[in-house]
Amino acid sequence: MNDPVAWLQWIIIAGIIISSIMSVVSSFRSRRSKDTNQRALYSAKMNIWMGIMLILIALIQMFMYTGSTIRVIVGAVFMLLGLFNIFAGIRNHSVIRTVIERNATGKQR
Repeated sequence: MNDPVAWLQWIIIAGIIISSIMSVVSSFRSRRSKDTNQRALYSAKMNIWMGIMLILIALIQMFMYTGSTIRVIVGAVFMLLGLFNIFAGIRNHSVIRTVIERNATGKQR
């Protein structure tokens, strides 16, 4: 197991497992939360974790196996979906964070 590609593959697989577990945990927290703001915050975190997972899957698809056109196209689609999920999650997280901070200080828009 001295092959650097094998190590990289195992690190990416561990990242996929961790990000999928965190995505499921955030999804459960989102569905069980009574507060609307907390629900939206957990949904944003779920989007971020899912985006990381999709990007890692795309990396495995694109770089770890022999390149075929369909595999590269599927990897590119996963990469775009992952980037969109991360961007939407970060945007939603920052918006909800400011709403929560405004509610905590008592300011209304």
